[in-house]
Amino acid sequence: MGRVAPHIPDRGDVVWISFSPRRGHEQKGRRPALVLSTKRYTERSSFMFCCPITSRVKGYPFEVPLALKAIRGVVLADQAYTFDCAARSPRFIGKAPDAVVQRVGELVAMIARGR
Repeated sequence: MGRVAPHIPDRGDVVWISFSPRRGHEQKGRRPALVLSTKRYTERSSFMFCCPITSRVKGYPFEVPLALKAIRGVVLADQAYTFDCAARSPRFIGKAPDAVVQRVGELVAMIARGR
């Protein structure tokens, strides 16, 4: 039997991925993440741009609520990461609602613009 190709993450995917090693107050360990980059970007670069998801809701302004069948918590829009998919092997969990993806993207852009 042939080898199954790994999942290539696409914008809106929720995946399991390792955030270790970490420094300071960064998220750590294997956890879910919301993918913001496109599949085309990942196919060309092997990189994936994403934000971690945590079940510990603290009420911070950059938390975006997410509720899927397998995952409930908040996306941490102020902790965006770029990972090499070939090195970290993300595993698909499900798709986030478009409104969640849109809001996380807006918050990341707001941080990047300095507003």
